[in-house]
Amino acid sequence: MKILLIHGPNLNLLGRREPQIYGTAGLDEINRRMQRTAEENGAELRVFQSNSEGALIDAIHEACNWADGIVINPGAYGHYSYAMRDALAAVALPTIEVHLSNVYAREEFRYKSVISAVVIGSICGLGWRSYLCAMESLIGILSDREQAARPSITPL
Repeated sequence: MKILLIHGPNLNLLGRREPQIYGTAGLDEINRRMQRTAEENGAELRVFQSNSEGALIDAIHEACNWADGIVINPGAYGHYSYAMRDALAAVALPTIEVHLSNVYAREEFRYKSVISAVVIGSICGLGWRSYLCAMESLIGILSDREQAARPSITPL
């Protein structure tokens, strides 16, 4: 099982950037926790962060060559990047959207996600634990799909 974890714009500043909203956990700490979760569940994790919309889209495109699923925190791009939405739809990998803050308790423009229609689920408002919930959920979903794809042998 191979998973791509994508962090969008400004997430490289976690731990320093508005800790009252995004928490005090830095990106390296979150990545270590997600790596540990993946390893404990027999999954391989690759991590990518960029502030560039094009680089994020390229990473999504590349994932269709090796990944089984994606966990993505699109940051602000989730609210308006139709190009990112189209990239996720095109690769058709099971994807879970993550936001650290409760987007519904913030500015009105954050209430809508343009990528939510093409992901299997969205998790927000739990700080770094939003990533944990997404990672564990995606691993479970991929495991369920893998088991369902195996032929069952019925004893005679």
